[in-house]
Formats: sequence, C-alpha cells, structure tokens
Amino acid sequence: MSQQAGYSPSFKRPAEILRMRKKRAHSEGVSSGGRGAISNPCGGASISAVRPFSPGPLFGQGRSGGGVKRRNPFASIENTFSSPAKKKVFIYTDDDDADSSDSVKPGGSAGVEGEKSPTRTLPFSERLLQAEELSKDVPSKKPTSLSEDDSLFEDEDLFQEERTPKLESPQAGAVTSIAAPACVEYPADWSLKTRLLFTSLLPFSWAVQPRATDEAQGLTQHCRGQYTTIPQSIQDPRTSAELRCGFQQCLRFWQHPSLSWLSLFPRIGADGSFTGKNVPWAQDMALQQSLMSEWSVSLSSLYSLLKARLCPYFYVCSYQFTALFRASGLAGNSNITALLTPTTRGLREAMKSDGIEFTLPLLEERRKSKEQGSTAHNQETDGEEEETQSEASDKEDDGGFSWLTEMGVQDKIKKPDNISIKLHKERNSVCLDHKPESVVCVSGTHTFTLINFLINCKSLVAGAGSQAGLPPTLLAPTAFRGATLHSLKARSVNVKTQVRAGYQDVCSLEVTGPIMPHSLHALTRMLRPAQRGGFSTVSHTHEPTAVLNTHTTTREQAEQAVELDGCGLHPSTIQQLQEPSTLGRSPLRQLHLNNYSYTWKS
Repeated sequence: MSQQAGYSPSFKRPAEILRMRKKRAHSEGVSSGGRGAISNPCGGASISAVRPFSPGPLFGQGRSGGGVKRRNPFASIENTFSSPAKKKVFIYTDDDDADSSDSVKPGGSAGVEGEKSPTRTLPFSERLLQAEELSKDVPSKKPTSLSEDDSLFEDEDLFQEERTPKLESPQAGAVTSIAAPACVEYPADWSLKTRLLFTSLLPFSWAVQPRATDEAQGLTQHCRGQYTTIPQSIQDPRTSAELRCGFQQCLRFWQHPSLSWLSLFPRIGADGSFTGKNVPWAQDMALQQSLMSEWSVSLSSLYSLLKARLCPYFYVCSYQFTALFRASGLAGNSNITALLTPTTRGLREAMKSDGIEFTLPLLEERRKSKEQGSTAHNQETDGEEEETQSEASDKEDDGGFSWLTEMGVQDKIKKPDNISIKLHKERNSVCLDHKPESVVCVSGTHTFTLINFLINCKSLVAGAGSQAGLPPTLLAPTAFRGATLHSLKARSVNVKTQVRAGYQDVCSLEVTGPIMPHSLHALTRMLRPAQRGGFSTVSHTHEPTAVLNTHTTTREQAEQAVELDGCGLHPSTIQQLQEPSTLGRSPLRQLHLNNYSYTWKS
C-alpha cells in the first residue's frame, strides 16, 4: 500500500495538498484517458473501470468536462480498502462444476464496484430445500455457497425453521395471510338523519325521475307492506322495474301533523325556520285545542299499533326533547321501551310525580365501570365511608349548621333558606340538564303511563315563540290514525373529482328529510346490487338524537326473541333492528361498501 501512487497515510496541510495537486497535474495530464486502470494493491492483475478513493465517476469512463475527480487526500485504509474477510462472498457461475478460483476475482473483494461476472440466482424453492438440508446437519451454521443477497433469505428461512415445526414440503411452510371476515351487515342506527349523500363510480340514473307506473307500484307496496325480490346482480339498473319500484317504496314515511307550508322536522333549535311563516293558531286558543285533540288521538293510535307489534317504532319530536318508542323485541329488549333526550330536572321530577319509573343508562354505565374497577380493599373502605357519610347526612338534616349552636354564634350568622339548601344538594341533578347524559329510559307498562303524561303535559307545547301552540311531530314507518304520507327527496348529481393527474367522474345521490333507521337500511339494501357492491355514504345526524343509540339491553332480555313479521318492514331490516345497539352515544357518520363488504365510522 505504501508504494501506491499518491497515497498519503499522514495528515497533509493545505499548502502541501496544493503542491501535490500541481505536481500531479503536470505528471498525469488533464486527459481522462490517462488513467484507464489502477493497480491492485493486493497484487495480481489490474482492475479496470473502478472508482478511486473518493466518490466520483469510474476511471476509464471520463466526464464531460474532460477532467478527473480527484481522490480524497484525507482517506485512510479503513474507509477505502476493507479487509477481504469483511467483504468476502462466493458467487455462483453458469457452470456449477467449475473451479471456485474461476468464479471469483483475484483478491475476493466484493465491495469494489464495476466487477461484473456471470452470476446465477437460485430459485426460492431451491433455497428453501437447501436451507432445510443444511439445518438438519448444522442448524446454527450459515451456508457458505450462497451470495450475499441470498444469505439474507437463508437467515430468514433458518429462523423460521427454529420457530415452527418441520414441514414435509417448503410450500406448506409458507406463511399465508388470513383475510378479515366480510361484514355483510352494519349495526342499526336509531338516531334521526337529516341528509344522506351516496357516492359511487356508477350512475344513479335509475333513482331519479321515476315513471308514473313505478311510483304507483312503489306506493302500493309500501301501504301493503309487500316487498319484491331484487336480483343480486343487475346488468342494467335503468331497466330493472323491481329496483325502481323498490327505491320509491323505501322513500315513504308517515307524519302528523302535516302542514304543507311548514317543515315540521327538526323541531329542536329550529325556531328560525318558523319565523315569518303563517301560524294562525298562535293567537287562536280554539284552534290550538283542536290541533292538540287530533294529536292525542294519533299518539294513542301509534301506541296501540306498537303494543300489537304492528308498528315497529315511532318518534315524538317536540321543541324541547325527542322521544323514541320501540316495540318489544327491538334492540334486544323483550318489553316496550322509550328513550327521551335531552331532559331537564323539571321534566324528570314531573315524571316521578306521575309514577313513571325510569333509569339514566349513561349514569348507570359510569357507576358500574367505577364499581368494576375498584378492588375488594377499596370496597371495604367505601363501606366505611358510606357509614360515615350516612351519619353525617343524619346530622345535616337540620341544614348542616349544628356546629353554629355548639359555638354559640347561631344568632349572629344568617342561615340560608331551605330552597337554597335543596338546590345545593341537587346540583348534580341540575348539571345533567340538556346534556346527552340526561337521557332517560322507560320500560314495560310505564311506557303507557308516559303516553298519558305526554298527552296531559302542558309544557309539551311551546307557550311563546315561533312554535307556540304547535303540537310535537309524530314520525312512523307505518300508517296510523291521522297520519299523512310523505316522501323523502332524492336528487342525483354527477361531479368530477381530481385523481392523481386527471379527473374522474363520480356520481352522487342526495336524500333529504327525516330519515329513520328503516329508511337507511332500505336504501343501502337497494344500492348494494344496483352499484355492484361498491358505494360510500356520508350521513348528517340530528345531533340531539345521537344518544338514542345508548345500550339499554340486559342479558336476560337479549335471550328472548319476539316475532315482528306483521310490522310492515323487510325481514332483513327487522333482523338488523332486533340486534342490541352497539354504537353507544355515537351515530353512524360514514358507511362504505367495498366488494359487498361494509365498513363504517361513527
């Protein structure tokens, strides 16, 4: 190495480097052809077209400027020419029986670029067989007849054999990926939707501008509770009469009261939509009583249908809260259930005074989670604390001011009145007002008492404002007394979205109105074969109703099944609504169908 031209093992100062550069320029010339090869420092034949000490073009290839990239004067032996033991590899040649000296260049340096020798890579199956044979003899020894890249595969094969039992064939030992199970159904969403937006690469031309016969057939099927079988694969949706009639059928719903110049959903926080509209009942008490009398008859009719399992569920939408009544057998409950949200302390106190028993599901879940997380020691400590608290509460029956008497200053301190003391004790109950945690659940025969409570409750109807004197809105999937048949609005629009360097046509279908759980399932059931198993859905939820997905099922109730064949819904929709709610407080925000498999986001 000391005889190599230009090698400087010691540090050179800048002045000496400049002198060396000038000296080398005179001796070697500026032509790139002056250096076609360098000598091998380890002896033997010269290696042509190799890179010098510093990174740059290969010697013998030249550059456009005519000069040669200089070497690194600060290079050392360690970072230029590694020891042969570190870089020594063996390469297969075309002739497997040839001598190993013919297949390896002199010096055995694989780190030098530019070496090109005929090589051959073994197939993966042969490497597995060879690894298996070698592991039988010396499992810990690496084979030395593979190239450097092949040794990486060999290490993985040996590591895999040590972890897993021996297999009869290498194909059987290959790791296979397990595909996730396809979700052919999604959980029921009991919240009310105001808008659905479906997007797909296929057009929705079959869903808009219906023919008169298709609309009449869909209306008849809805009123009679009949459903036609939709083919699983539809070649041309525009010519499918079953698809067009079924789409018109799933858009229908029933509502009371019905005023053509007013939109009666949503009611919570919708005072702006009523402002400036004609409300002749606002100052007419006789008209208000007539509206309320008709509303009471409709509500009683709905509950009778619900009790007979001829109506699966219905909603009561007032300006303060929303109530959901579900028939027995839905959401895993064996009894009729009712959920009210949001509630206030005054409403809950009024329900208690009428003998209505209810629970607060979210507060109970929070309490149960705390109890399950506590240990036995903490439970004993809590028991002692409860005894202490009970004793303290007994002492506070007089208002908690007995200590003033003991100090002799009871006449100098003004005591708060009983109303302030009561409000202080009930501050936790007041904090729940108008929050999702205030949702109450009524079950069994108490739901009938709740119906009577709603009919006779004076605060159910607004006494002032734009909604004054207007009864709550009743929404149901089936007909009831005094109801009016309404239809959701559907509109199809084709847009272009940018995809990478170009644009792609995306078709959209927008559905607006009070969208109930059965409508969402009916629409997805129609779009599944029509869009050939691929579409996306974005839903806009009426936020006060999002908490209606709260789990209210006990284990004993979930084991009992109730038949709901006569409620007028499709059997697959009934099966979905019978499952216990799993969404919790969150509604469905996005729903995607890809290759006939559902994924969703809440």
